[in-house]
Amino acid sequence: MMDSQQETELIRRIIANDKQLFSVLVDKYKYNVYGIFRGMGASHQDAQDLAQETFIRVYKYLPRHQEGNRFSAWVYTIAVNVMKDHVRKRRPIPAEMDGHAQESDPAATPEQHIIRKEMQRDIYRYLNLLPDTYRLVLLLKYTNELSYEEIMEITGLSSIQVRNALHRGKKRLKKEMEKKGGLAHEAFFQ
Repeated sequence: MMDSQQETELIRRIIANDKQLFSVLVDKYKYNVYGIFRGMGASHQDAQDLAQETFIRVYKYLPRHQEGNRFSAWVYTIAVNVMKDHVRKRRPIPAEMDGHAQESDPAATPEQHIIRKEMQRDIYRYLNLLPDTYRLVLLLKYTNELSYEEIMEITGLSSIQVRNALHRGKKRLKKEMEKKGGLAHEAFFQ
């Protein structure tokens, strides 16, 4: 796992023309970026294309990243903007969720992998029923572990709006899951 100081040094080296190191950043963030797009309703193929577009922009604008700011929040801001551009172009975004690729725990049993995958699939299916703002804020907070300040910066929402969207989003997600007979995963709703 790379800490923020190592990441900063890596970014400096990439900017200084060690371009092949960019793949290290892509590897670190590709699952989370892909997950944002899938969580926002993009099909598997669209999510892959949008993630690729995100990393093209990250590479292009890497020299503009300000060193004191969290790099992950900057990447997710670019991803959200790519999604907005995509929606603006009015390309259809299929709503089906056929699995969400993520790094998994290598020590988990095959049964645990299946259960985890089914839970993810359920949660993403129910997330798809929420308004875009609730869905995005929940994804940024719980799958990408961003702070309120970072979510505010990415979404343009105020602190109160972020807190309200998180609260209302979780409440509505739990209600949808209970209404449709899905398991309301208690740990998520704490």
